[in-house]
Amino acid sequence: MPVSRFAGLLHWFAAVMLGAMLAAQNNVWPPGVTAEIEATIGRGREWLVHTQQDDGSWRSSGGYGGYPVAMTAMAGMALVSGGSTPTRGRHFGSVRGAIRYLKKHADPATGLIASAEDDRPMYAHGFATLFLASVFGMEEDSREQEILKRILDRAVGLIESSQAASGGWNYTPSSGYDEGSITITQVQALRACRMAGILVSKGTIDRAVEYLRKCRNADGGICYRLGQPGPSRPAITAAGVAVLYSAGVYDDKEFAEGAVQFCKRSIQVAATGQHHFYTHHYWGQVLWQRGGAEWSDYYRQLAQWLQKRQLPDGSWDSDGVGPVYGTAVALTLLQLPYAFVPIYQR
Repeated sequence: MPVSRFAGLLHWFAAVMLGAMLAAQNNVWPPGVTAEIEATIGRGREWLVHTQQDDGSWRSSGGYGGYPVAMTAMAGMALVSGGSTPTRGRHFGSVRGAIRYLKKHADPATGLIASAEDDRPMYAHGFATLFLASVFGMEEDSREQEILKRILDRAVGLIESSQAASGGWNYTPSSGYDEGSITITQVQALRACRMAGILVSKGTIDRAVEYLRKCRNADGGICYRLGQPGPSRPAITAAGVAVLYSAGVYDDKEFAEGAVQFCKRSIQVAATGQHHFYTHHYWGQVLWQRGGAEWSDYYRQLAQWLQKRQLPDGSWDSDGVGPVYGTAVALTLLQLPYAFVPIYQR
């Protein structure tokens, strides 16, 4: 797509960002956001900025390895969700550093965005593609836009070519296997690319939605993977609904609404368990999209819970993955009302 077609988008985005930043400077926040919540967010963002490595990356310090590409993309999304872009905002330098690091690890031959430390590279690829697609329209330098477009075109090509016959994806591009959380990551990345104007095959997304349909259980929830049917999992179900909404599947009462009702029965804000932050990372997106009283009630409870869980240094530790992951997820959730990132907008 010619870069000139993004001129109108850039002017619109700049106007939106300027208005939002001026509102924030005057202590005017979106509904639900209070001065106390904004202070909590500020401490979290400062922790992220101060823990960024010189090469622009962040690394996990949890029990699952470093995952620098995935962590960098998630941390970058948290900063963009707070109003910083590659050229504007308080933390534009950190956003620019994250982009620089991810560009370095985009393989021009295969399209894969991952490092040798990313043990499950399709996680890295999905989150990196999501982040780069989200900042693509915010980039004001035409040369940088061209570079990002080439990276995203190749990234989409890899996702499309590595889709399994079942419609899902797995940890590596060539496995031909399916796994629910990886599938979720790829579909959301494709949706972000499509919103940014990158060409994406509708058939790829349709097959992925059908994959999720086939993973549905009688209770409305979604199982871990199609190739290994089992009990419904709240985390995968919440993530599944989030990408269904991203794909435009809102009104299917048997599928999307059934999954939502399963999540309402199964997910609590204050509970702690396996993949708790992961669950709310997507469940929060679902409720934000739905809006109304259920979002307002959820956001109030979530903000209170996260404020109690925030560590003195401003970070959150979570799910055994480490504080970069926990802080990125917490900030993304708390900043959903700002609606700075296209994929999170209603």
